[in-house]
Order: sequence, then C-alpha cells, then structure tokens
Amino acid sequence: MNGWTWEYEGYDPAHERLRESLCTLGNGLFATRGAAPECTADDIHYPGTYAAGCYNRLTSTVAGRQVVNEDMVNLPNWLPLRFRVLDPHEQGDWFTPDGEALDSHRQWLDLRAGVLEREVRYTGPGGRALAVRQRRLVHMGDPHLAALRTQFTALNWQGVLEVESTLDGGVHNSGVERYRSLDSAHLTHVHTGTAGPDTMWLRCRTSSSDIRVGMAARTTAPSAAEAHSGEHAAVQRFRIPLSPGLTVTVDKTVALHTSRDRAISDPLGAAVDRVSAAPGFDALLATHRVAWQELWRRAELDVPGEPGRILRLHLFHVLQTLSPHTAELDAGVPARGLHGEAYRGHVFWDELFVLPYLNLHFPEVSRALLTYRHRRLGQACTAARDAGRAGAMYPWQSGSDGREESQRLHLNPRSGRWLPDHSHLQHHVGSAIAHNVWRYCEATGDIGFLHTKGAEMLLQIARFWADSAQYDASLGRYRIRGVVGPDEYHDAYPDAKEPGLDDNTYTNATAAWVLARALDLMGTLPEPRRRELAERLGCDGGELTRWQEVSRKLYVPFHEGVISQFEGYGELAELDWDRYRSRYGDIRRLDRILEAEGDSVNRYQASKQADVLMLGYLFPPAELSTLFARLGYDLDEEVWRRTVDHYLLRTSHGSTLSGLVHGWVLARDRRAQAWQFVQEALRGDIADVQGGTTGEGIHLGAMAGTLDLVQRGLTGLRVKADALCLDPVPLTGLSQYGFAIRHRGHWDVRVRMKPGQLRVEVPPSDRSPLEIELPDRRVLVAPGEVCDLMLPE
Repeated sequence: MNGWTWEYEGYDPAHERLRESLCTLGNGLFATRGAAPECTADDIHYPGTYAAGCYNRLTSTVAGRQVVNEDMVNLPNWLPLRFRVLDPHEQGDWFTPDGEALDSHRQWLDLRAGVLEREVRYTGPGGRALAVRQRRLVHMGDPHLAALRTQFTALNWQGVLEVESTLDGGVHNSGVERYRSLDSAHLTHVHTGTAGPDTMWLRCRTSSSDIRVGMAARTTAPSAAEAHSGEHAAVQRFRIPLSPGLTVTVDKTVALHTSRDRAISDPLGAAVDRVSAAPGFDALLATHRVAWQELWRRAELDVPGEPGRILRLHLFHVLQTLSPHTAELDAGVPARGLHGEAYRGHVFWDELFVLPYLNLHFPEVSRALLTYRHRRLGQACTAARDAGRAGAMYPWQSGSDGREESQRLHLNPRSGRWLPDHSHLQHHVGSAIAHNVWRYCEATGDIGFLHTKGAEMLLQIARFWADSAQYDASLGRYRIRGVVGPDEYHDAYPDAKEPGLDDNTYTNATAAWVLARALDLMGTLPEPRRRELAERLGCDGGELTRWQEVSRKLYVPFHEGVISQFEGYGELAELDWDRYRSRYGDIRRLDRILEAEGDSVNRYQASKQADVLMLGYLFPPAELSTLFARLGYDLDEEVWRRTVDHYLLRTSHGSTLSGLVHGWVLARDRRAQAWQFVQEALRGDIADVQGGTTGEGIHLGAMAGTLDLVQRGLTGLRVKADALCLDPVPLTGLSQYGFAIRHRGHWDVRVRMKPGQLRVEVPPSDRSPLEIELPDRRVLVAPGEVCDLMLPE
C-alpha cells in the first residue's frame, strides 16, 4: 500500500457496505458503488448507481399518515456479471464471495488513476480453482461511460465457464434500513432489447418526475452471446472454454444517459450510439487516466504520511461527486455524495464546507453550485411569502425543484418510534448560501456573478432576516424566534407545545453579517444595476434603513460570562455525561438514547455538534470580534476562550462535521487538543466512527472540510483583491504540507509549509506579481520566483 492506494486484504461481510461506499467510482455526472459485480442487493451488499440531480417523489403511509419523500434515485444496475463452472450436466452454482468456494479476496482503489481493482480466487466442486481479476472505471473524460474488465484463469482444470452479463432495472431504493418501510420503487416502464450481437439495452423512467433513463452495454468475450430478457433485465450469457493456465477476458462497456442530459434527442438512442462508438477497454483506460491526471494537477496536494493518504482519499471522493462535469449540470452538493441513499441524496448546507476548497481550484464548479441555488430563488421567495415573510426562505433540505424536502417524521432506530421532525426550522441555511456567494466572489473576483445572480440571492436573504426580526422594547433589540440552530438536538424548549427556539446565537450573528454584506453590496453596485435591483425587488430607502438597524441590534444572549447557544440555554439542566458514557459507551447520538429512555435532549445543555463555535469556523478572530462589536457586544479573547471551554464539555459530536469545526477553532491556541479533533475528522469515514453510517454514503462536507483545513485553516489563508493573506499555524501531525491554488488572475500558485518556513511559488506563466501579506510584513513575489519566508516556531 502506498500514498495513492486504498487496499482491503480479505473479505469481511460485516464491513462490506463501508468498503462499497469508500470504493465508489464516479465522475461528477454519475457514480457507482464499489459492490462486487457477482452480488445482488441484500443485507451485506448494496450495488447502487446515482446520477447528480436525478430525483423522484413517492408517497408512503407512515404511522397512519401520508408522507411524501423525494429521493435521489437508484438507477438501473449496470454492474452484474456473474459466473460459474459448468459440470457435465451443464449445471453449477454461481460464485459469490459469501459462498464456501471463496479462497482469497483482495481489492484496491488506485486513487491516481481512478480505477478499482479486485483479485479473487474460488475453488469449486472437484477442486477446480478459478482466479478472477477485475478492473473497473467510471470514465472521467466521457462522463456517460463506464467499463468493467474481468479476466478468468482456470488454474488446474479444463472445462466451460458460463458468464452472465446483465442490466438490471428491477432495483429499488433500499440501501438505508430505517427507510425500508417507505415506498422505494422509483423506476417504471422498464423495457429491454438488443442492438447487434454484443450490445443490449434497457430503458425506463422515474414514476413521478418522469426522467427517462437509457442504458446500453457492450459485452465482448471469446464466445458468442446468447441474449435473454427478463421482466426487468436485459441478459447476455456466454459459454467460454477454459484451459489450465490460460487467461480469457470479458469486457463490459456501458453508456448511461437521462432526459436531463443536453444535446441529445432520446436517452436510449444516445446510450446505444455512445457505447457503439466507444473504444476498447485499454483505450478507455488510457483516456480516463489522462483526465484524472489533469484533475490531480489542478488540485495538487502534498501531505506526507497517513494524513496525506487519507486527504487524497477525501479529495478523490470530492472530485468524483463535484468534478468539472458538474459545472454543466443543475445539481447541488449532496450531503452524502453520489455514494449512497442516506439523507435521500438531499442538499443541505454542506456547500458551506465544500465551496471554500473548490473556489480556489475549480471555481467554475462553485459557480454552478451557486447557480443551482439561484434557480431555486423563486421557490425560496414563495416559501417565505407562504410563511408570512418577505425575501427568500431557502429550505433546509433541497432536491429537484427547491421546495422543502425535510421529512416531518423521523425514525429513532433505538426506540422504534416515529417522531416529529422540526429540522425545517434551520433557516440559517440561507445565511450559509449568502456566505458562499460572498466568499466565492472574494476568492475569484467574479464581479459579474456578484452583481447579478449573487446580488439577487444575497439581497433576498437579507430581506428575509430583516423581516423575521421582531423588536423587543424591553431589550431594546431585535429578536429572531422559532428557529433551530446547527446543533440540531434542541428543537424546542422543555415541555413546550410548539417547536423552535428564540435567538439562536449562530442564526442571529450570521443574519447580522448577511445584512451588513447586503448593505455593503448596495453601496458599491454600479448605479444602473443598483436602481434596477431596487426596482425589481421593491427595495426603498426605508427598507435599507431597517436593514442597517437590525444588523446592529440583533440580540445575542449570554450566561455566566459565555455566549449562550440560544435564549434560555443557561437555564437547562446539566447532563451527567460520565454516567451516560459509562452506560452506553458511544453517546454520539445522545438524542436517540434519551428519547428511548423516555427523556428529551431538549432538557439539557448538550449539543450534537458545534453551534456557537461554528462562528469561529466561519470568521477569523478579528472578523468575528468586529461582527460582535457591530452588534454592540465586546467579544475579547477571554470571553471566546470561556465559550469554547463551555461547549467542549457539552458536545457529543454526533456529526462528522463536529470534529472538523472543533479542530479548526482550537488550532491556533490548543494545538494538541486540536490535533485530536482533526484526527477524528480524518478518520470519520474510513473508520466509520458514526457506527454504520458511511455504508449509506460518505460525508462529503467533512471530507472537503479536512482539505480546506489544510488549505485555509492551518495557513490562515484569506483572499483579498490584491493579495493572498497568510497567517500560518503549525499543528501536531500536520506541520508539513503543500498545495496549489488559483487566486484570481494567478494560476497554480504553490504554497509549501514546514516548521519555521513558508514557501510561495508563482508560476512563470503568470503575467503579474502576487502580493503576500503576513501579519508582520508584505512581500511581492514575481512570476517565476520562489519566495522563502522564515516564520516563528
């Protein structure tokens, strides 16, 4: 195993779902889980293929109520390729790794090439040993193609091997156990057929969104194919003579199109044409490698040791979910990637953790992801109007059309009860979108986007917050009531009849920041555009005056010298953390534990993940202090230190984002403690620290966040129009690293860190010098120049 390989020796059914997620291959348009091609969906295996933005809506009966859910659809399975040794009666059992015939199993993921490889050995009746080697790719150059090469070698016998290649349209969304009581049959009108001697096809459509799907497979083998069509599957069978020691090859090349694709007439016709024109496996592999080489150059990352290997895996999965191909799509950031069905493939606030990395490497992808939000601005304005508010109220969970997709019931698997779900009250997602717009434009200098789509979103989100704020004369401040913060555990006051909390600090502080940025924007827009927006949105001077007032008078609660998570937080009971850890061990999902006991986490000072401390993730210390000063509060280092200490002792880290945020916040003054959290963030998916959740899909925000931790968190990197600002901090275990970024007009600027030294390289191709701003000096680095700067240890 090296820094570019992810390897699994031996077969482990208990961890197969985890391996399938981590061995997913994709290209930004679609992805396929790393399931064994000879296996079907069961309690161990779950093959799944998902296309970005491909959703369907179904109605189920849950707890006596009609519940509508929209899911990212599990598309027809192109992987199936099973095989068996035929006896004299032309019979034999199909080989699977779960049978007694398995002798050895090894698979490895080549991150550099984007290829999943597998070596298996089976021994059938009579001691006949069969060696199987497979290589799989989902093409990064042509995003509609995938390929599987399988090589068979009879080690000590001569006879006939039967191979069956299938396109299976009889799949369901059944990859998440707690969703299995919901309707999951998204595909309908499945038809199959052949197109020549070696090509079969399948077409279908989604039941309500009416997305048409066309899939075609060309399977080549040393013998002719026999075509069979099942009720929901296209099948080809091959009978291949084997001789001892000789290897035969079966190649399966697949094309996938949907009616959401551009520049096609019919998905099935496009799939058949594409697979017919596709070159052989070797040529596909060569062009696929070239495409990955280009990506790795643009996303250069050099971190030594095990942290570097994990970070490459994280980057690999970010690029498979959000590649340059994604820039051509109407798709958001699915919280669990294109790797599984957890969260139903919905879009939450995870771009808050993803876009900062993409902004400096793939800004065209960031722009497309923000455009996904802009296309749904009208729906967000409708939602706000329906709630009696002005502006735009973006949904906590988004899918195809921008309506709120958050479930209203959720299952506690520990108690077996379906419970009300109030997560749709997390209106802070709007602030996350506004923050992403502003930071993207800062990083790229994309004034065109800021003055058009960006301005429209930012101003409508600001309107929502200004209209949501209610003046409290007794406080002399504005308050925002009835929300849920990032913590997610607390969704109501103890014994309250209505959900929601008042004055969540994160919500109020970020709302104030949005209002301030909206005012800045209105003050700097060219007059014709400012007038145009004011007329279109109906913004007059009185509304802007209110924005100014609310942005300076939003209420932030405190208790015992620390920032309160929300009003009344300090009055909640303290939890006996030691008792619960002793009783349950893993208490990350403390909310489920307490509910199963007949209690509620709403009664306690206990958080699932960073809430107040998220402010330390979003804003550097000086900017955060300035924000609080604008609100009329003094946030000095001592108050922030006490606040950090308070929540460190009262957080269960029930989200993979929690370790990332805590590591980020602690990196500047508590390095040893920070490294513990960073290690947990790095291990979150590979060790499946959430206890089985990674098998349902990777945690994309946490993966991208660890990349950004190296890029911005540890370097203190901030982007100005005329300079890169750096304020590095060494961290135990991550004291040496390097990466390349794109800063406005400067491409492939390389930053290298090692203890006591910062190196900046500006490529010779750049046309102008780059200014580097450190806390104590400014340095100009000319094109082609390497600048070494000494730093304090």
